[in-house]
Amino acid sequence: MAFSNLFRKKTVQDILKQVAKNEADGHAALGRHLTARDLTAFGIAAIVGAGIFSTIGKASADGGPAVIFLFLFTALACSFAAFAYAEFASMVPVSGSAYTYSYVAFGELIAWIIGWALIMEYAIGNITVAISWSDYFTGLLESGGINLPQWIQMDYLTASNGFKDATALMQSGKSFENLSEGLKAAYTAWTTAPTLGSFHFVADLPALFIIILITALVYRGMKESRNASNMMVVVKLCIILLVIAVGVFYVDTDNWTPFAPNGVSGVLKGVSAVFFAYIGFDAISTTAEECKDPQRDLPRGMMWAIIICTVLYVIIALVLTGMVNYSLLDVGDPLAFVFAKLDLKWMSGIIAVSAVIAMASVLLVFQMGQPRIWMSMSRDGLLPKRFSKVHPKYKTPSYATIVTGFVVAIPALFLNLTMVTDLCSIGTLFAFVLVCAGVLVLQNKKDIPRGKFKTPYVNSKYVVPFLLAAGLIYAFQFNSKATMGFITNETQTFKAQDIITSLNKEDSQKVYAYLENIEHIDKSAATADLESLLSKYQGDESRYATVVAGLPIDDGLKYESGFSLFKHKIPMWIFLFSLIGLTIWSFKENLSLIPLLGLVSCLYMMAELSVWNWIYFTIWLLIGLVIYFSYSRKNSKLNFTAAS
Repeated sequence: MAFSNLFRKKTVQDILKQVAKNEADGHAALGRHLTARDLTAFGIAAIVGAGIFSTIGKASADGGPAVIFLFLFTALACSFAAFAYAEFASMVPVSGSAYTYSYVAFGELIAWIIGWALIMEYAIGNITVAISWSDYFTGLLESGGINLPQWIQMDYLTASNGFKDATALMQSGKSFENLSEGLKAAYTAWTTAPTLGSFHFVADLPALFIIILITALVYRGMKESRNASNMMVVVKLCIILLVIAVGVFYVDTDNWTPFAPNGVSGVLKGVSAVFFAYIGFDAISTTAEECKDPQRDLPRGMMWAIIICTVLYVIIALVLTGMVNYSLLDVGDPLAFVFAKLDLKWMSGIIAVSAVIAMASVLLVFQMGQPRIWMSMSRDGLLPKRFSKVHPKYKTPSYATIVTGFVVAIPALFLNLTMVTDLCSIGTLFAFVLVCAGVLVLQNKKDIPRGKFKTPYVNSKYVVPFLLAAGLIYAFQFNSKATMGFITNETQTFKAQDIITSLNKEDSQKVYAYLENIEHIDKSAATADLESLLSKYQGDESRYATVVAGLPIDDGLKYESGFSLFKHKIPMWIFLFSLIGLTIWSFKENLSLIPLLGLVSCLYMMAELSVWNWIYFTIWLLIGLVIYFSYSRKNSKLNFTAAS
């Protein structure tokens, strides 16, 4: 097969003809039940979940009250991407979302890659939400006096890694009581779990339960899913408004000073967590074939969902950071935490109940999205026919829904929350980048039928070069230290916990002896808790650097340098070179500004994720390419069309 055939494209006309044919003969047709209001509710259901009930706490602790600017930036980036999604959804109103859009804009190979990547958004994203749901649900049970064993409410990786870290810290002198709550729970789960040889049976069973329940609901039908989603959205919006109404009376404006305690870097540190809070608005586009008027209602549903959720996120962030000091918010359940801190236990209980409902609604929307992507890929011959099977009674992609249930349920028992959150974010951002790029590729093509919605055109010819120049001036004039440190790959000092957990027993004794003899330590209060002794210097950067320099251990345990440090900067270098290329492209081709800004901002957020996420994502894509070249390419319907 010729190389050019890898990029063979589907035409909008052929896609629309096939949809019309499906509806005319009733074959593989989905039921049309959704309005703009339902789509907005689905968007809110998908967006208002783990973000507002969980990740907002970590982001606020890193950035302080100024985290609201990160929410606004992320909302802006998602809005740019939403314009691109809305234009494609209006042009190609079918269930394939970014997969189908890429098939039209770039061709089959890129479409396959994006379809494969979307598994990371919907399926892996649902693993994340299921784990978060499990945390809130078990917490709710505990508040009611029902205590489940730790080993059935925690995933295997968290327990295993937590046990290792807890053991290292206790060997260095920290008592079990002084460990963080997370490490104590992980240690308990690992040591109390049933074992088979050396294998510890630790699995998140509540996460399995909710996935089975939601999958059954999605399998049952769109009407039932819509009604359940709408009900859950009403409940959680009422709770959020109650939190704001009560919390505003406990805001102490002194807590907003300093507004950005850790500067721009502190605010940007929460990019992954805050972006994860917005994931889901694009799931609306997978319901295109179930909308009464997709070309009109899909763009409206996306935009209203982002606007409403952004307003809620900003207000909640201001209320939380006003009620307690930002530094206290690095907890898994920040809303419940702040009210418990102010001795409003009744509010904590209400929030715990609403969080369980909120997480379930996110699961519902994501669990609807994945089967519809697979259904579209199956219709094109890239996946086996079974994936496009529509239930004759329920009018849902039945086989694909069941497979999605298994794909989400099994890993949720064992995978780590942070790992799946970052993988979900990078997969979603990659989809956003390609959708925005697709709009740019098609913007000047005259033979493409246009829908009712089109992204407003603003010429980026001079705007993007100006913004790039302004960014360079800021970097070298006002943030020169960090910029030069990045360029010269300046050696970085490890944090206290990272140093202590990497020590063996002999090194721990040497470090303790050294710290004990430092002039300014109060020896009467000194303990063998090495982490506490070393952490006390972290508030003063230069003093901490001096203390670490004197530690009688190998430099490799104290500093990160050379390639081991540079590899973490590779994603940002990729972004910077891409930015130069996009600037040249925009100048030559008069590209539309809004989708270009969406592409740049999403690519930037990808660059803020760790290099390990890029590596795992690359491995995932390579596995997808093996499947494509071994099955999908030869079974593609475009392949048979070309042959005939």
